[in-house]
Amino acid sequence: MSTLNVNKIADASGGVLAPISSVMRNRIINGAMVIDQRNAGASVTVPSGNAFITDRFQILTSQASKLTAQQNQGAITPPVGFSNYLGMTSSSAYSVGAADYFTLQQPVEGFNIADLGWGTANAKSVTLSFWVRSSLTGTFGGALYNADASRSYPFTYTITSANTWEYETITIAGDTSGTWLTNNAVGMRINWGLGVGSTPSGTAGAWASALYRSATGATSVVGTNGATWYVTGVQLEVGTQATSFEYRQYGTELALCQRYFWLQGGGVYCRFAGGIVIGRSSTVAVGMAMPPVPMRVFPTVTTTNLGNTNINSTAVSSISVYNEEASTNIIIGPIRVSAILSGGLTNGVGYEWESNNNATTRLSFSSEL
Repeated sequence: MSTLNVNKIADASGGVLAPISSVMRNRIINGAMVIDQRNAGASVTVPSGNAFITDRFQILTSQASKLTAQQNQGAITPPVGFSNYLGMTSSSAYSVGAADYFTLQQPVEGFNIADLGWGTANAKSVTLSFWVRSSLTGTFGGALYNADASRSYPFTYTITSANTWEYETITIAGDTSGTWLTNNAVGMRINWGLGVGSTPSGTAGAWASALYRSATGATSVVGTNGATWYVTGVQLEVGTQATSFEYRQYGTELALCQRYFWLQGGGVYCRFAGGIVIGRSSTVAVGMAMPPVPMRVFPTVTTTNLGNTNINSTAVSSISVYNEEASTNIIIGPIRVSAILSGGLTNGVGYEWESNNNATTRLSFSSEL
């Protein structure tokens, strides 16, 4: 009895006609750095803690203002087949302390790695591939680790030519130990080290029962003033060999990103919370913000230049959000948003809530991992 190869289409004689696309072959979202909802291509001075740059990719740092990051930073030519990349530049020659870390990371949701079987005897190997370019050469590092940071796998890759795009592949044997979540929490975190101290660095090529963010002895990008490091075409797939990058339609990639983050705003007269809000008192109006896709969990909501939005010609001073679906795993219905202002509203009357000729105002909804 023959076995069906789901990666090929066969003709009647059994000959292969063409490859077909797989479902969720690439577990990385926005690996081609196409979506940048938060920053729209603007440069970010990376703070201490974490900051998302292009969607789904965040920089984690122990020290502030040592890096700038940006979609298409430096306006260089991307690798063939790509139009975007994520770039970072060191802001000083920083001497990394033993406990310091500067990393680029993508957290992967547990639902998207459930089939890997990690933490069991049937754990599958995976291959990480990406295009990288740096003004530095040498051995660079990274790591993959689980949600509670009790299991990690440091890895290395080599950049041989400065300021040249190079293709890297790293194969990682599936972890048969530890706890790897398979729900809507963090399944795994994938890190690229940009300067990691000796404490959170470990031996490359082996699983460890500790939190390692990179490999021992890896090159530090933040250690050289003006050093650059760029990446695109990031893919994580099952198996021991890298395959060609899985391109997805723009709308599909955007929807995958919006499960974790989306925003209202960006237009000079953009409408908020569905456009029409209903007065509940002289100072409060309530509207419904509809997520474009089901969100991972109920989002936190932040505002930018909220005072430049008006209801009935009065500026909105603050908002509150009703968490009416807190016990559900995904958010598929509207999010009730209350806008608070100084007065001028009538109970039961509908109003438009819009930005006041200002494209920088927005409401941001985040359910990031």
